[in-house]
Amino acid sequence: MGFPVGYAEVFLPRLFVHALSFLGFIRSLIICLFNYLGLSDFLETDNIWPDNPTQTHSHKLVHAVLIREILPVIKFDDLIAGASHSELPESCAVCLYEFEGDAEIRWLKNCKHIFHRACLDRWMDHDGNTCPLCRTSFVPDEMQEEFNKRLVTASGDGDFYSEYSSVPVL
Repeated sequence: MGFPVGYAEVFLPRLFVHALSFLGFIRSLIICLFNYLGLSDFLETDNIWPDNPTQTHSHKLVHAVLIREILPVIKFDDLIAGASHSELPESCAVCLYEFEGDAEIRWLKNCKHIFHRACLDRWMDHDGNTCPLCRTSFVPDEMQEEFNKRLVTASGDGDFYSEYSSVPVL
C-alpha cells in the first residue's frame, strides 16, 4: 500500500488560508482607496494608530528628558582643567572618536565615565538608562527618590497608583 495521493484535510486548509489572504488584501486595498479619497471617516477600523509612530511611549521620552537635566553638558576643556589628564579617557566609548577640546560631553555622576553629548543622548533615546560601559544607573542613589517623583508627575500617571495605595502590601 502507500499513501493516497490527495487528502481533503491538506487541500482544504491551504485553500482557506489563500482565501483569507486574498480577503485581507482586498480589505487593505479598500482602506487605501478610502484614505486616498479622504473618506476614511466612514470606515470603522479596529486599529488605533498613534499620531507619531516613532514615539509610541511618552514615558521613555520623559525619562530621557529628566536624565538629561541631571547630567549637564560640559566642555571637555573644562573637565581637563579640573582633573589630571592621566585619569581621563582619550575617546568616547560609544563612537570611538577622540575627545576634542571644545567637544560637548556628559559626565556621569555615579561611575565618572564621560561620553560625547550626542552619543549619550542617542543612547537615552533608545531607552538606555544605564552607563553604556559599566551599566551603572544614570541617576545617583541620593537623587533616585526625587527622580521617581518627578517622573510620575511629568508623565501624568500620578493617579494611576492612587486606587492601589490603600491596599495593604502582602
